[in-house]
Amino acid sequence: MVAVVVESEAGPLLSDQAYLAIRDLIVTLELPPGAVVSEADLMTRLMMGRTPVREALRSLARERLIDVYPRRGMFVAGVDARDLASLSEARAVLEPAAARLAARRLTESDKAVLDQLLAELDALGSTPDERALITLDRRLHRFVYATARNPFLESTLDEQYTHALRIWFMALDRLPHLDDAVKEHRDILEAIRRGDAEQAAITMAAHIDGFETSIRKAL
Repeated sequence: MVAVVVESEAGPLLSDQAYLAIRDLIVTLELPPGAVVSEADLMTRLMMGRTPVREALRSLARERLIDVYPRRGMFVAGVDARDLASLSEARAVLEPAAARLAARRLTESDKAVLDQLLAELDALGSTPDERALITLDRRLHRFVYATARNPFLESTLDEQYTHALRIWFMALDRLPHLDDAVKEHRDILEAIRRGDAEQAAITMAAHIDGFETSIRKAL
């Protein structure tokens, strides 16, 4: 009886871990578009059982990162230019809205996190590591999403950002001045810290537009 309780409590945690691990493999192109997705291989790779891996794959399929074909199997979803255009349209509406809300709902504890992010931006060297830059970019955007304090908006934007990040990785070796794109967040964060909701929205909109333009040129 105790074993059943422990398993039910641990299950969601393991499936979340599996979800994040597999999503990272897809986003970073270790599992490239079109690759076969094997439950057995992922179980071995992640050292997890079938249930958490299967639950993770279901979530990734709902987020359109995995395509499931009856009797054929599962494959990493493809990417094309239309994905970038559609993502940019959605992000151009929702990301500025999140930045606007973040400026209005910023708390004192949020300011401490924001100041740490600003310090990390200031500490970027002249030739920062690309993976470190992308990790920081992810944290910057997710800070804005969380600070907006709208769970529906946050989950939607997190899903959209994941898709955008996968496209970013596809173009990574052809993108110059990656650090400049990440440093653009300073103006967004400073507007949020001042509580200037409209300026936060304007600077976020410009950032999203610049991201699409840069990626489109590189693809």
